[in-house]
Amino acid sequence: MNKEFRKPLLPVLLTQQNSNWQQFCEQYPEIATEFSTKVAPQRVADFKQAIALSDFIYCSALQAPEVITALFASDDIYQATKPNYQDMLNERLASCDSEEILHHMLRQFRMREMVAIAFADMILDISLDESLSRLSALADSLILSALNWLSHACYKTLGKPLNRKGELQPLLVYGMGKLGGRELNFSSDIDLIFVYPEAGETQGGRKSVDNHNFFTRLGQKLITALNQKTADGFVYRVDMRLRPFGDSGPLVLSFNAMEDYYQEQGRDWERYAMLKARLIGEGKYHGTLSSMLRPFVYRRYIDFSVIDSLRRMKMMIAQEVRRKQLNNNIKLGAGGIREIEFIVQVFQLIRGGRTKALQQRNLLSVLPELVNHEEISEHSKQVLEKAYRFLRRVENIVQALHDEQTQTLPDSALDQSRLLHVLGDDAFPSWPQFLAYTHKLMAAVHQEFTLLIGEESPSEQDIDDHWADLWDGDWSKEETIEWIANHESEWHGEKVYQLLVDFKRDVDRRSVGSRGRQVLDKLMPQLLTKISEFQANERCIERVLWILAKIVTRTAYLELLFENVGALKHLVKLCHASHWMAEHIAKYPIILDELIDPKLLHNPPTLDSYANELRQQFLRIPEDDLEAQMESLRQFKQAQQLRIAAADIADVLPVTKVSGHLTALAEAVIAEVINMAWQQTEEKYGVPTALPDNNKGFAVIGYGKVGGIELSYSSDLDLVFVHNHDINDMTNGVKQVAAGQFYAKVAQRMMHIFNTRTASGILYELDMRLRPSGNSGVLVVSLPTFAQYQKDEAWTWEHQALVRARVVYGDEQIASQFNKIRCAVLAKDRELTTLKQDVINMREKMRNHLDKSDDAVVDIKQGKGGLVDIEFLAQYLVLSHGSQFPEICYFSDNLRIFKALSKYKVIEKVQQQALAECYCQLRDFGHKTSLQQEDNKLPKQKFDALTQPIITIINQFFREPSSGS
Repeated sequence: MNKEFRKPLLPVLLTQQNSNWQQFCEQYPEIATEFSTKVAPQRVADFKQAIALSDFIYCSALQAPEVITALFASDDIYQATKPNYQDMLNERLASCDSEEILHHMLRQFRMREMVAIAFADMILDISLDESLSRLSALADSLILSALNWLSHACYKTLGKPLNRKGELQPLLVYGMGKLGGRELNFSSDIDLIFVYPEAGETQGGRKSVDNHNFFTRLGQKLITALNQKTADGFVYRVDMRLRPFGDSGPLVLSFNAMEDYYQEQGRDWERYAMLKARLIGEGKYHGTLSSMLRPFVYRRYIDFSVIDSLRRMKMMIAQEVRRKQLNNNIKLGAGGIREIEFIVQVFQLIRGGRTKALQQRNLLSVLPELVNHEEISEHSKQVLEKAYRFLRRVENIVQALHDEQTQTLPDSALDQSRLLHVLGDDAFPSWPQFLAYTHKLMAAVHQEFTLLIGEESPSEQDIDDHWADLWDGDWSKEETIEWIANHESEWHGEKVYQLLVDFKRDVDRRSVGSRGRQVLDKLMPQLLTKISEFQANERCIERVLWILAKIVTRTAYLELLFENVGALKHLVKLCHASHWMAEHIAKYPIILDELIDPKLLHNPPTLDSYANELRQQFLRIPEDDLEAQMESLRQFKQAQQLRIAAADIADVLPVTKVSGHLTALAEAVIAEVINMAWQQTEEKYGVPTALPDNNKGFAVIGYGKVGGIELSYSSDLDLVFVHNHDINDMTNGVKQVAAGQFYAKVAQRMMHIFNTRTASGILYELDMRLRPSGNSGVLVVSLPTFAQYQKDEAWTWEHQALVRARVVYGDEQIASQFNKIRCAVLAKDRELTTLKQDVINMREKMRNHLDKSDDAVVDIKQGKGGLVDIEFLAQYLVLSHGSQFPEICYFSDNLRIFKALSKYKVIEKVQQQALAECYCQLRDFGHKTSLQQEDNKLPKQKFDALTQPIITIINQFFREPSSGS
């Protein structure tokens, strides 16, 4: 705000101003007279207004009138930028020669600068960011100046603390909480932790002491210099309880002791505390210690261990609000500052290990990163930021009234008027209007808190008591079966009894721990309730217990399911629908994270999002960490398959789109694998010399289901690798090889990345047998060689396979060349009798080897009229009519092939519809059986009813003579 303009005071404040000024004049008449006559009238007016608005400023003026009036007479009071507190303190302390004088100087300086900050906040209307920055910088400077002075004083009496190499060791101070985040409030305590680098002993003093003893004494002196109340007051209330082992622990620790503690004994709440921990000042040890402790705070995996802390902290917040009736507490009340901080910190702890952008201490810096990484919406960010800025500003003003550590809105009419005046009388003409606005902001925050963090834990009373009876009861087999028959007649009582007994026995043999057992005993009745509500059966119970058996020793996962009702519902729904998903989750519990997201079942990814999401995930992994990259690829594939399957189960995606998504996911993975393999091979050999910039001259041809955009959940990948480069060209690396050998090595690296079994399994099964000359052929063939083979040597079945082939990776040039080769091969003239017989023979050979049909059930793939028959018909019609209608050769998926065949009258429209409908129904059934890990078989009567029109169509083309081409 321009200092020439001030908001006029309300009558109540004007009265307070006159009263305080009169008392100041009566107590210090000479100082008041000199100040009011020799200082510019605007400055005098500002001083009067300041002592009216803040009792802290008024009391400071009474305590140190020369200091405060001199401040208002100087330009320092109107300083627009943050002062250099450190230089100012260094200059003042240069003449200090005793601890008593040090204490006096520190307190006087703190008073002077806090008055300046309060004045800037309340009258100059500086921004919140500037205010918090000044408060934090002032605290840093006071701590460092006191530490530096005391360190040199201790050197004179105790000597200098050295390590074994003779290097001087400093005491380092961690600022925690808001001080660490450089967002200190006006009257805050400061939470500190003291550390030093290495053990050793002092030299040069009257008596040598070990470093630990030296730094303990120095730390005690620093606390006294800041915390002790003297005639000048105190500098800061110092809280050391956040240090390792709390009040019972040593005052200072070495780096090694700190690292050992946090690795072996660090608790979840200490991870919250360390989120904002910052070493005050600068020095060569700062980066070392921060790097050492970062793995404790930020886990490399998506971290569910914070869920237990989440439960306890939510409970503490609610209890504190209820106990203290904190209706007007803008920090601890519902929707207050604490909830905003809590939301941000939970996301930091869960996701920060993988997302380095979240590893920041300042809340306002982290909020936009949460939006950038799609953890919260832009709307949520705006709600939280708007409320945070307003509530923190109100907090600062309220604390500056009396220099008290409070977050409760004032009760007195005077303080309410002061607050409204500072905020702007035009913004809030009355106290009820201010309260209404504040409560509206806090209600919006609490709504975000509930949406983002989750509902409160369900109480045991909310769970149907009889399910707790079933889980807790030590009943006989007969009693259990009778109870199940009475309460859930659709369940197979004996099966459920045996499942629960076996699970309890398994738990008893495991190291679950007391907390884990408590959570499990609360979770199981809730779980059985959800299974019953979902009308699932004992198969669902078996699958869920299978998952619980895998995670029961990891209490954080149990907490996740107990705390998040939505996650539990999703788990039950997915296990009911899919054996495959239950197995997947049990094998890789890390993907339980996906169940937290309520959008999971109804918001599948877009087809073009997989490559971008995978690329973004890889940006967070070091390029030279192959193991982490391979593990990340597998986890990405599993998580995305889970999302697709969930959308499939919820009927959000039809069968054709399920296959499309699974295929798009595979293509994104293939592209990333190629980039990894290329980079690794290039580092060793360089690249072919004549290769154009940004062009690999390499392509991957997808056959079968990936080529036909018809992948299922358990499909392998039929691939062929081709290149269009001179095989005799040499690479430009330190170790040179021919281009043909270079591409072969790229392919070998790809196969290694795909096939290596890591903790998360293999990536995809690769089938390379469709390449020219099959398993005896080279891994990567040139396009001319591929064309020559297809033209002169390939069998009819290989041309059938080519119908379902397409480029799944490669630049436009090589893709265009391949498409021309493919279409030319498919459209060539063929002797139709031979073609038909070749196709029939291959089909019968496959049926004899692979058909699992019997008198009761039919294999949907190999049975007559099934999926393979439909595919063979499409391939035969393309090969037999491609020379006449080249356009039908363009497509690699059966549905578009049939559409093209209908367009050119090769088949009738009604036949196209019948083929497409049957094909989709069989594939949909195949997806469902794949998810349930059941045989792809239908009852014979149902299968025959579905496929009879298909058999009629097939017979028409394979039994009647075909016209010549």
